[in-house]
Amino acid sequence: MIRITKIFTFETAHVLYNYDGKCKNMHGHSYKLFVTVKGNPINDLDHPKNGMVVDFGDIKKIVKSEIIDLWDHAVLVNGASPQRDLGEDLEQKGHKVIFCNYQPTCENMLYEIAAKVKGRLPEGVSLAYLKLHETENSYGEWFAEDQSE
Repeated sequence: MIRITKIFTFETAHVLYNYDGKCKNMHGHSYKLFVTVKGNPINDLDHPKNGMVVDFGDIKKIVKSEIIDLWDHAVLVNGASPQRDLGEDLEQKGHKVIFCNYQPTCENMLYEIAAKVKGRLPEGVSLAYLKLHETENSYGEWFAEDQSE
């Protein structure tokens, strides 16, 4: 079993409803996302991906279409909170707003990333690990073995 990792960066803002710290104001981050998958390398001389668990380009396509294209330069707002009004106002003014069904913290964003990526991986390849940096010194981690399925 081999694990491979692809790293992504994107810019996203979020609004944390009812938060009691200085991050209660809408603010953004330069996120850095590590996506680690695992599987056995293909062992078939006639297969174009021989020797690979999965092509890094295929991981890039999945994460780009499921996460980056949607969240990059967007504002994440908890759609169930009173701040939905703020999100709708921003949207009407031409801003890219994503209404989440959760508080858009790093921790909850990891759950959504995991769900979206897992469903798109090729057969025999599984999501092993995610790390999402909000800042250089602050990040959350998701481990497959910690999840109850």
